Amino acid sequence: MPNANEDNPSALSQVQHRAVSELLRVSPVADDLALRFQEAGFSLALVGGSVRDALLGRLGNDLDFTTDARPEDVLKIVRPWADAVWEVGIAFGTVGAQKDALVGEVRQSFQIEITTYRSEAYDRTSRKPEVSYGDSIEEDLVRRDFTVNAMAVALPEKKFIDPHGGRDDLAGKVLRTPGTPEQSFSDDPLRMMRAARFAAQLDFEVAPDVVAAMTDMAGRIEIVSAERVRDELNKLVLSAHPRKGLTLLVDTGLSAHVLPELPALRLESDEHHRHKDVYDHSLIVLEQAMALEENGPDLTLRLAALLHDIGKPRTRRFESDGRVSFHHHEMVGAKMTKKRMSELKYSNELVKDVSRLVELHLRFHGYGTGEWTDSAVRRYVRDGGPLLDRLHKLTRSDCTTRNKRKATALSRAYDGLEERIAQLQEQEELDSIRPDLDGNQIMEILGIGPGPAIGQAYKFLLELRLENGPMEHDAAMTALKEWWAEQG
Repeated sequence: MPNANEDNPSALSQVQHRAVSELLRVSPVADDLALRFQEAGFSLALVGGSVRDALLGRLGNDLDFTTDARPEDVLKIVRPWADAVWEVGIAFGTVGAQKDALVGEVRQSFQIEITTYRSEAYDRTSRKPEVSYGDSIEEDLVRRDFTVNAMAVALPEKKFIDPHGGRDDLAGKVLRTPGTPEQSFSDDPLRMMRAARFAAQLDFEVAPDVVAAMTDMAGRIEIVSAERVRDELNKLVLSAHPRKGLTLLVDTGLSAHVLPELPALRLESDEHHRHKDVYDHSLIVLEQAMALEENGPDLTLRLAALLHDIGKPRTRRFESDGRVSFHHHEMVGAKMTKKRMSELKYSNELVKDVSRLVELHLRFHGYGTGEWTDSAVRRYVRDGGPLLDRLHKLTRSDCTTRNKRKATALSRAYDGLEERIAQLQEQEELDSIRPDLDGNQIMEILGIGPGPAIGQAYKFLLELRLENGPMEHDAAMTALKEWWAEQG
């Protein structure tokens, strides 16, 4: 790879040094594959995100290649060589493969995608890109989303190809498009969201002309399928700097089309009705929730943190004493969360979990600041269910007050709740609270068959269990009979 002699030679030299190290690491796979393409009369190059990540010193075992070979030729070359081959993306010119190889003394598994040179564009009415194959790598690179993804390394000779200055932009931490941003976003409007996502993932700035085009063309995102929008949003939210990407989506107007509840949080305030900036508060809660993650990024927790207050704009009331209220915003917000996530084609399970956390995020405050009774602890654990750990994190994250005394008091109060849960957990099974009598026992004791009365009796016994804790069989039976007698 060539020496750097650009404006920032120190940064670029470091970039190139990292790239050489990364490329040498994957050479056993990349070079072997390239030689097979060469023998068949075709070219092969490492491309796009793989080259970008190599230059950043973070190349993983997912490798992207581009070639002048058509998909049917790629299959002929790859099938005898790979450990597994799949054709899921072949309609778009992409063949996938898995290859295990010895890297040093360690056997590693590589996930590989090989895509034929191509260009793609949306028409004004279609949600799917039209694919046409190209004949040169330069033609392939110019159609890519950003200059930092429009670089290639020809193999096996390892010739660096960078016709659009991607290496300079990588060193300068800036996102630009190879051609005009208007043409790039017209070809695929999802690239506007990808700009926000890469800004969040890489902590890069987006060039002013790109931001201007995103703002002017924001409405074009509606031509893109909900599934593709959702996938980009997930990558953004799970990134290291989601605030950066989300702010860009809101400022350019893109969020108004894909997640309108977010910009709606920018409630206007005046000198008579001062209240928290709900939008900024929500981003702080997201960041504070991230700080509490223990096993890597948690999409459920992060979405709940981002959306927990989206019911506030619809429930805002200006009270006569000058206060601003948002009564039942958690219930309204849970319904709004369910609707938006369903429209974005999230799984039913994720929709259920995130909307439930939004619904529960104020539950802690509803119990007041006094000593927690056993009954209150049981109900809190029962309400949280399998989401209890995330509810702990969300509730703690929701404290964004600058009043240190108030923040400390809230933190101590929640510490107290978690201690009470742990104490009670040692005495009884809080994770699976159920009545002391099951349905069959209820029918036997009352001498009745299946019907609505069994459900009512079960509910009565569950409330009794939550209120008083575990009961002996005889005591539960006596309470059931007394309740049944009262029913007439």
